[in-house]
Amino acid sequence: MSTNAKRRKMRVLFASSEAVPFAKTGGLGDVAGSLPRALKHAGAKAAVILPKYSTIPQEYQDRMKHVADFYVPLAWRNDYCGIEKLTLQGLDFYFVDNESYFKRDSLYGYFDDGERFAFFAKAVCEAIARVPELECDVLHCNDWQTALCPVFLREFYREVPACNNVKCVFTVHNVKFQGQYGDKMLQDVLGVDDIPAARDQLRCDADSINFMKGALCYSDWLTTVSPSYACELQMPFFGEGLDGIFRRRSNILSGILNGIDQGIWNPATDSMVPRNFSPKDMSGKAECKRALQEELGLAQDPTRPLVVSIGRLTNQKGLGLVRYAMDGLMARGVQVAVLGTGDADQEEAFSYFSNKYGNQMCARIAFDNALSHRMYAGGDLLLMPSEFEPCGLSQMIAMRYGTLPVVRETGGLRDSVQPYNKFTGEGTGFSFANMNADEMADTLLGACEIFWTDQKAWSQLQQQAMAADFSWRRAANDYMDIYHRLHPEIIRYNKRRDR
Repeated sequence: MSTNAKRRKMRVLFASSEAVPFAKTGGLGDVAGSLPRALKHAGAKAAVILPKYSTIPQEYQDRMKHVADFYVPLAWRNDYCGIEKLTLQGLDFYFVDNESYFKRDSLYGYFDDGERFAFFAKAVCEAIARVPELECDVLHCNDWQTALCPVFLREFYREVPACNNVKCVFTVHNVKFQGQYGDKMLQDVLGVDDIPAARDQLRCDADSINFMKGALCYSDWLTTVSPSYACELQMPFFGEGLDGIFRRRSNILSGILNGIDQGIWNPATDSMVPRNFSPKDMSGKAECKRALQEELGLAQDPTRPLVVSIGRLTNQKGLGLVRYAMDGLMARGVQVAVLGTGDADQEEAFSYFSNKYGNQMCARIAFDNALSHRMYAGGDLLLMPSEFEPCGLSQMIAMRYGTLPVVRETGGLRDSVQPYNKFTGEGTGFSFANMNADEMADTLLGACEIFWTDQKAWSQLQQQAMAADFSWRRAANDYMDIYHRLHPEIIRYNKRRDR
């Protein structure tokens, strides 16, 4: 141990393009709203930094305090940047203010997204250099929107005392979105055209650059959101053209399974469900099922297994398999309820089945948070046959409510669902291996068979599923291990608790 070692809190700045409750389009928002708070409980001094979008609810904007303002150099530009601060439930959130970039109707989808998030990344580095309360030991970046932070920090800020010992951790939430733009940005926006290392490591082909590639090359540690996805990223099928870099840097690549907010997703206290229940008293779940059948216009029959599917209606979710198998499932008397929005062809297909099968099948083409709670509570099985799934949250939430997941063995689904073993009784759900509709239907109907014929085994599976630990505390401790590996001179503030 270094003679300069100190026992103090690890200072972590969590950079993200979205965070609950301020801005959210997907799972990243949930992670950025929950993980830093868990890091605080694990002994870190954690804070979050994100853009100050005009879509942030006014009640939060009114409570922000101005901390600093300065100009951010971005190639030939010098753009204004304000730093606003809001402390919410004990966690500090900082907001990068620039109306020309962030006063928009939505978070993404603009012609200048590359420039907008290049500015955000440079502003984060500039804030660390200029604002004392934002000095940190670890800058934890997430997905392509913050991927330039490690590049800028290394190339422009190494001589700045506040920046020269900052380690960068980069988390890949979904490798499909990488931030790819024309190489004119190297000179016109990023200002790195005359730095060979940056130019070469950002370039992905003769005339394009890739933000995420830059982060993968420049970061001190790489993580992704499940152990299996960390392995899959090193394969051509899943790696989306970056598999070679993931293989090359596999010695600093970790897969850490995301958590869920177990306070929000708790059947014993959930105010959005008709009746609360717990592992000790499951009687309320039957009432939740009956009420859900009534609400969705399904036959109120406790002997029919109710299969729910909740989430985006896209090909990635394996819905082609569900469509192929639907007639067979209906013939066996299974009830199916689908909630979500997405691709037009998927929405139309499930609306068709809903009309065709009446009181056996219901599709709600909507985003409805309260209904999702009632479906998790009232379902018997959750169907999630994803083609790929970096982590997935639905299967974890379903298990909390004693709704057993049927999943394909990929990414976080494989890591979070233990398949049922009929010989030992072990398991928390059911799984199948291949993108094959017949294999999926066999697995689902096999689960229904247990529901119909072996209530004791079914109840035991529910108890095991509800006992699984998907708290953020577990993930936070794994991240703390990585931070301390990068900064061995900082003695752990509090010992890792037994899990």
